[in-house]
Amino acid sequence: MPNYICITCGTQYPHTQEPPHLCHICNEERQYVHPNGQSWTTLEEMLQSQKYHNEILKEEENLYSITTNPSFAIGQTAYVIKQNGFGVIWDCVTYLDEQTLDFLTENGPIHAMALSHPHYYSTQVEWAEKLNIPIYIHEDDQEWVMRPSDKIVFWSGEQLELAEGITLHRLGGHYRGGAVLHWEQGNNGKGILLSGDIIQVVADTRWVSFMYSYPNLIPLPAKKVAEMANRVKELKVNRLYNAFHRVVAENANEAVQKSAERYIKALQGELFQT
Repeated sequence: MPNYICITCGTQYPHTQEPPHLCHICNEERQYVHPNGQSWTTLEEMLQSQKYHNEILKEEENLYSITTNPSFAIGQTAYVIKQNGFGVIWDCVTYLDEQTLDFLTENGPIHAMALSHPHYYSTQVEWAEKLNIPIYIHEDDQEWVMRPSDKIVFWSGEQLELAEGITLHRLGGHYRGGAVLHWEQGNNGKGILLSGDIIQVVADTRWVSFMYSYPNLIPLPAKKVAEMANRVKELKVNRLYNAFHRVVAENANEAVQKSAERYIKALQGELFQT
């Protein structure tokens, strides 16, 4: 029996004879069901189509990005960090082929995968089984795991160190278990934050934003945004990468703080009159 994949969000489901009636991830206000209706594929169908490939780029020293072309589902980017013999994949894309696996194994071992939130769970179990690695997901988002696996480790609390200087922080916001990855030694020791879209880099890449739902434009409460910015404030972060190849290249922590202030002023009616 196949593992069906939702074409709109890229989430893979457990073995079933027929595709699910609906996608649980899409069928709530943070995502959406496609106007043409629910549709499904499988990883096998994607591979056989020979339509897709994963573009792997070296972003900077010891940091690589993986993006599927042409874009599939949400179109996010996964990242790979290599530091002192430790390898971790941050977030996940649906498409996985032998070339991607070869890259991951040829450039040193991968030890773990960590996820920011449910929209990027995609085919995480396929990746974990092929690489024989654990998947780290915050326990607050356990209900959103559509394909269970013994590879999944549900962590708790506000932070989890995967390796020296590589730490997950739960910020919440977009999802209750929404997490970011802080890489202390990234960017030549100045610090990198991989944020998924728990913190979203906007068109003006000197700024970021925060949302409960991006496609449906539902904002977060001012109190929550202040909490998120405060959690990041003490981290050494010069550069921030989001899930869509947008980067705050310098002074990223300052960008998060001033963006949170602007966001809160807008919600409270203090930023502008209209």
